[in-house]
Amino acid sequence: MIDQFFEYQFGELEYRSVRFETEILRDDNYQGSAVINYTDSETPYTRIMEWKHFDQNADEGYTIVTKEFPQEWNRSKEAYYPINDTKNSDIFKKYSREARNCHNVIFGGRLGNYQYYDMDMVIAVALKAVKKDLASSK
Repeated sequence: MIDQFFEYQFGELEYRSVRFETEILRDDNYQGSAVINYTDSETPYTRIMEWKHFDQNADEGYTIVTKEFPQEWNRSKEAYYPINDTKNSDIFKKYSREARNCHNVIFGGRLGNYQYYDMDMVIAVALKAVKKDLASSK
């Protein structure tokens, strides 16, 4: 986390965390898909992953599912998602200016750039950072 890297000198950025609950079920196919997202306000979890759909050689007769529950973050929990509001954006701008002075450090990902990324965006941003780093080392 960029704020942790700079020892919170401009304040603590806020994050959202998640909690995972995993179950082994006696079922060949719990949901028919690897991942299903739940966006309604009544469902307490945000997604269910059914791992056998990632593995064509998975054993039959049981399945493993993991439910992802949102939870508030504090320093004792893993940070997953930045909270993009005015307060946090203002704090992040200070860290971002400071990061530009760290010539041997690359800040990346959701926690280094304090920005939500989907996986395709992560790959694109990572490739851009590597290209920039390689160009500056010539």
